Formats: sequence, structure tokens, C-alpha cells
Amino acid sequence: MPLIIPKELPAFDELSRENVFVMHRERAQSQHIRPLRILILNLMPTKIVTETQLARLLANSPLQVQITFLKTATHDTTHTPPEHMKAFYKSFDEIRSERFDGMIITGAPIEDLDYEDVDYWDELCTIMDYTKENVYSTIHLCWGALAGLYYHFGIPKVHLPEKMFGVFEHRVTRPSNPLVRGFDEVFYAPHSRHTGISREDVDNCKALRILAESDAAGPFLMSTENGRQIFVTGHPEYDKYTLDSEYRRDVDKGLPIHVPVNYYPDDDPTKPPLFRWRAHAHLLYENWLNYYVYQNTPYDLGEIQRVKHE
Repeated sequence: MPLIIPKELPAFDELSRENVFVMHRERAQSQHIRPLRILILNLMPTKIVTETQLARLLANSPLQVQITFLKTATHDTTHTPPEHMKAFYKSFDEIRSERFDGMIITGAPIEDLDYEDVDYWDELCTIMDYTKENVYSTIHLCWGALAGLYYHFGIPKVHLPEKMFGVFEHRVTRPSNPLVRGFDEVFYAPHSRHTGISREDVDNCKALRILAESDAAGPFLMSTENGRQIFVTGHPEYDKYTLDSEYRRDVDKGLPIHVPVNYYPDDDPTKPPLFRWRAHAHLLYENWLNYYVYQNTPYDLGEIQRVKHE
């Protein structure tokens, strides 16, 4: 089944050129199938890039998926044309009476700020509370994962001595969990962050399970037992050249930055990077959609029960 997105969205043409199965709403409405409703709170400044990255992963599924993009009302984006935001994004007030099968909360480049100093923190807390009763399963990415762990479980972020930047080796720690079904025992995923979390804090949280981790990058994939809340500290959605763009941006700005780990052959930025995480990124989202959204979400979204931590 295809991904359902507006045909005017920039991602529609790009994914169509990549031979990704996408469908516009008019055609989908004629199929008499209830699509999975996925809400995406896109906090990244490069919104159009992130839209395409996530749409690409959600489209690689036999399920029909319909995306709704969400914006914050308390923070205006300066990197995306206003007409794009008006055409494709909704505010929380516009969707707060609706329910969704799944949700994705992205990262944001605001790690140096305390959570309470983020201008949209109160709004984000309201949205995260909303997910507990109105969304069956929510994935939190990078800063979104750290913010979610702090809000839901009180786990503080830890500032790192240097940026966690590159493609790191991870190992599966709970191979029986459906979210990592089909994963190799060792796999790669990108990270790009200045903060992290303490493994001890996660271990002390009885509601959380670590499904995959890295000796270098720490806990990578965490979930509550029922999969209603999922936290990913890296960026599996990143394209082949995303880390390259971030590296060259920081070099051009004169910021302290090292060459991304395990990314360029021979650590040489003049050589094309290796795209070694794509398969597991697709598998992660396929497993999420299948096992924690499609298989478990009530057909009638009004029957979703509020999240309860064991």
C-alpha cells in the first residue's frame, strides 16, 4: 500500500522519481480502506528535507499511511517559506480533538538550552500529554527523544564533552522485541547531538526497555513494554549526505567540529560517504507501523486507552 500525501507537497515529486509508492488523497479516498493516520510534529529547521526523509521511510510498507504535519504555534519557523507552512501544516488547536494511530516527534537543534527555556516547551508538553490518550504509539527522535524521556520519566539530559557525530555501531539487546525483528545483531545508525542520557538513569526507570545500544553512543532505541512510547536518540531517517551537509556547514561557520565517525572512507571528506544505515532505518519504521500501529491500534480510534506505565 502507498503513502498518502498531498500531490503539491515537494516530497511527492521527489519520492515518485525514486519509484517510491505514493498516492494523492483523491485516489486514496476511492479505495474504501481506512489508512493509518500518522501525525508528525516537525521541529527541524529544514522542514522540507525532514518531510521527505520521514515520508520515504513511512512509504516502504504494505500499509496505507496518511500523514498530517503539525507545527508549533509558539515558535515561527524562519527556514521554510510561510506559504509552505500554511499549505501543509496544522496547529495543535486544529487537531487536538482528533486521534491518530501513530505520531513522530522530531529532533531540534536547541540542545544547549534547558528544556524550560525553549520558547515552545509548554506547548510541547501539552502535545506530549495529548499523545498519551489520543495517539496509540509515538516515536521520539534525537532531541525529541531526550525531551520525551525528560517529560515522561524525569530523565535529565547530559552534556557531552564533544559532539556525538557520525555513524556508530549498535547491538540489539532485546532481539525478541518486535521493533527490532529482522535486525542484524550489529547495525549502524547516525548520531548528531551535543547531549545524551545516562544509561544508569534509563536502567533505573522500570517503565523503559533498552532495545539497542552503542558502546560509543549509548542507549539508542528504548521503548515502554507495550510500545506506546518509543525513543530513538539518533537519526536513522537521515539521508546519505545529511551528515556531510552538517559537517560542511559547521566548517564554513568556523565551529569546532570533527569529521563524522565511520562516514567518509578513510575519514576523507573529499570521498563520497558510505550509506550503511538505510536498510535498518526502513526496517525500524516497517516494524513500528506493523507491530505497534497497525496490529494493535483499535480500528475505531475513539477506543484508544490512556497510556499507563507498569
